[in-house]
Order: sequence, then structure tokens, then C-alpha cells
Amino acid sequence: MNILIKSATIIDPQSEFHNTTQDILVENGVITKIESNLTNPGNYQEITLDNLHVSQGWFDSSVCFGEPGFEERDTIENGLKTAAASGFTAVAMNANTNPVIDCNADVTFAKAKAANQATSLLPVGALTVESKGVDLAELFDMNTAGAVAFYDYKKSISNPNLMKIALQYASNFNGLVFSFPQENKVVGHGVMNEHIISTKLGLKGIPALAEELQIVRDLFLLEYTGGKLHIPTISTQKSVELIREAKAKGLDVTCSVAIHNLYFTDEALTDFNTHFKVLPPLRTQTDCDALKAGLVDGTIDMVTSDHNPLDVEHKKVEFDHAAYGTIGLESAFGALQTLFNTEQTVKLLTQGKGRFGISEHSISVGNPLDATLFNPNTEYVFSKADMVSKSNNAIFENETLKGQVYGIIANNIIALK
Repeated sequence: MNILIKSATIIDPQSEFHNTTQDILVENGVITKIESNLTNPGNYQEITLDNLHVSQGWFDSSVCFGEPGFEERDTIENGLKTAAASGFTAVAMNANTNPVIDCNADVTFAKAKAANQATSLLPVGALTVESKGVDLAELFDMNTAGAVAFYDYKKSISNPNLMKIALQYASNFNGLVFSFPQENKVVGHGVMNEHIISTKLGLKGIPALAEELQIVRDLFLLEYTGGKLHIPTISTQKSVELIREAKAKGLDVTCSVAIHNLYFTDEALTDFNTHFKVLPPLRTQTDCDALKAGLVDGTIDMVTSDHNPLDVEHKKVEFDHAAYGTIGLESAFGALQTLFNTEQTVKLLTQGKGRFGISEHSISVGNPLDATLFNPNTEYVFSKADMVSKSNNAIFENETLKGQVYGIIANNIIALK
């Protein structure tokens, strides 16, 4: 792949060209020159785009694609095209498929389906067999096949001894264990945040306590066992405080937050729109503010779109019966840019890589080009026309977002819209 990228503003603190506008020459997939004005040395493809900005490729630690088993929701091929169009050069795919990804062969299948794509797929294997929370899955075998972590998507491990054993066992090969922060007995039949709004709407609530109890338990287990723990999609002020304290004690714990939990509060549910039914639920403004502060001070390690395509049969029903989940890849950048400046947004979309063993390649001469191309200044109303996913259960539909993604260049492949 030989290309010349013209007049690109580089957003990359690891690069000596950070916050400068340069031409970037790429030969055989490797950056060979970065200068203010380069001439095309041959018949190279030139990329010239309005207000072009370039950063290191973005990463999402929690996406769902459906395949195998739920191809009507989305396929791996189309999911990776969605990710590329949304600016992500790598995504970690959850195991909530049919069959559940819980053995070497399942991981191998997912990686084979994702071959020769611009966006790299990192399979997350199930933590327990069929994600039923009873017996540990074949963690080491899945790790050998390429699984980057282990997670029963949106299912908490109710048995503390099972979580203890998982942390101990995975530490033998430096495996990363996810634990979804929810105590199911406290949740009961709750469907949204337990607060004033749930009372007004007459919907059963999910108290913040349900999340925080599970986090306290898992942090105690981590302190006892050692190992590596990742707590996905926290949503409350107290959760941020608990993880901040755990990090101060030196525990090897990371966490993420879903972008929609930063952007919306439970007040968005007043018209019972099931697109806003997500797990963990949308919380209060106090929680949103604490989550944003946690990102700024480094307590929260990464953001995720928590992209979960669902067919209409699971969403166009009564609120109590609707499934949890929203698509989020396509809206991730535009939503974050309404909350943070461009440099902060790019940092949030790239800083989770190290935890998942992904190499970071700065925009520097001699490095392979793994980059996202975007215009940070465009404002638009997010609509079905912006959705690349096969499903359109989008929490951000009709929201005014900021920033246009042009696409990515990664794995020696140009994937621009």
C-alpha cells in the first residue's frame, strides 16, 4: 500500500508532529516521510479531505456482532465494516453468540471470519461454559487460540468462589478476567435506574447498590487472589470512588464506561423509548458528572460504545419486555466530542489498547500506519442514514453530534467511506 496523505493535522501526543499539519507518505504500509509539503514520488494514491485530522487508530473494548447464530442482528464482516466506518482499527468482540464462544474452536472461527479486514477483531471468550455461570470455560485453550480476555457478557458471576478460582487460574498465563458489576438479587425485576424518575414512570428500579455491592466483592477477591480484573461499563458515582481507592492500594484493576452512560440520564426514559433501555441503566446527572471526572483523572481507563445490535422484535415491545442494548459504534466519536475536546476524545478512544495487548504505533516515521481519519468540526443530527449496522436500535438517533469520521487505514488496507 503506497499513499500520500495531504494536509493532515496530526493528533498524537506520542508523535513529534502532534498538533501540526503535515503530509504523510506511506510506502508498503509504513510511514516513510512526514513533512509540511511532500510531492508524490510516483503514481501513489493521494488522500485529500476537508479539515483532515489523523490520529492513532481507535479501540473499542466491548462490541457485539451476533455471528455465529444471530446473523439477523449483524455479521462479523458487516460489524467490522461498521467499526472501520466509525474510526475503530481494533475491537474486542463479546462472546454472546449462539453457540457462545467458550472454546478454542469458537475463537478460531471468529478470527477466521475476521481475516483480511482493515479493523482487527480481538475475540473475548466466555468466562464460564455457555456463559451459564456454573463451570469455568476452557480459558487457557481460548487464550492460546487468540482470546484477549474472558467475559460472560452482561452476566454477573453470582458464585464468589468461581470468580476467585477464575482470577487465580487466569493469572497463570496473565489472562484478563471481566466481571460484570451487578448483584442480581438486588436488581430483582428492575428495568431502569431506581430514583425519582422510576417512581414517576411506575417502572421497577435497579438501585446503584446492585452495582456497587458486586464491585466491592470483586475488589476483595482481587486483593486476595492477585490476577488481572476488568470491570466493564460502570455507571455510578460510588463505583468510581471504589475503583479509585482500589487503584491507590495497587490492585491490578481497570474499568470502562459506556459512552451513553456519560451522555444521557434516566430522564431520557420519560416517553418509554426502548432504545434507552440499556444495562447498566442510565443513571442521574450526579453519576454522569462523576463518571466524566473519573475519565479525566484516570480512574476510569477507557470508554466503550458497548455496541449491541438487536433486531426489532427485541426492541419494539413494552418497555418491561424489551431487551437491553443499543448500537454505538457509529455515534461514539460524535457523542464524545459533545462532552470533551478533540484531543481528550482521541485519548479516550485509544488509551485502552495496552490493557488488551494491542501495539500502539504513533504517527512517526518508521512505524506502520494504523490510523483513524476524521474531521472534528462537522455537526449533524444522527439518523438512520448514519447507521452501517444491520440493526438500528440506536440510543443516539436524533441527537446532534459533532465530528465526521472518514474511515481508517490499518492492516495495510484503506477503508474510507
